[in-house]
Amino acid sequence: MVQYFLGDVVRMKKPHPCGSDKWEVLRTGMDFRIKCLGCGRQVMLPRRKFEKSVKEIVSRIE
Repeated sequence: MVQYFLGDVVRMKKPHPCGSDKWEVLRTGMDFRIKCLGCGRQVMLPRRKFEKSVKEIVSRIE
């Protein structure tokens, strides 16, 4: 099981309507809050849906 941390930048399988597919993780737990790095929109997703939608972790804060 992959662990996600605050500040991680992830690439999602489907792009956001603004065209960007990179998101920053702002909150973890049962729900994830992520912010689109293209337009700044914030979205809350249940953990299960978030984990199915992530393609890869682009960068991590050390």
